[in-house]
Amino acid sequence: MYKKIKRAPKFLKQYFWDIDFDKFNYINYPRFVIERIFEYGNEKAITWMMKNFSRTQITSVLQKSRQLTQKSANFWAFILGVKKENVKCLNRSFREIRKQFWPY
Repeated sequence: MYKKIKRAPKFLKQYFWDIDFDKFNYINYPRFVIERIFEYGNEKAITWMMKNFSRTQITSVLQKSRQLTQKSANFWAFILGVKKENVKCLNRSFREIRKQFWPY
């Protein structure tokens, strides 16, 4: 059976500069979408994210992501009430590994 493509609204296109946005089905890639909005999203994008993804999906991405900067991860951990020790990219061992490749 044919699945209907769920397209993200045009105002989100600025956050997905590296893909063919017009063919992008955001439902298939929730982690990718949530990470981008965590890092670059404005208030309108965040509101859209909160309406289109469950709180469980959003906090799961925060906890498991290796793509978030420390600044974004700290901010979202505070906003979502997630303990920092439960956020993978804030763990000391992960930060040390990351600094080996990008020492800034």
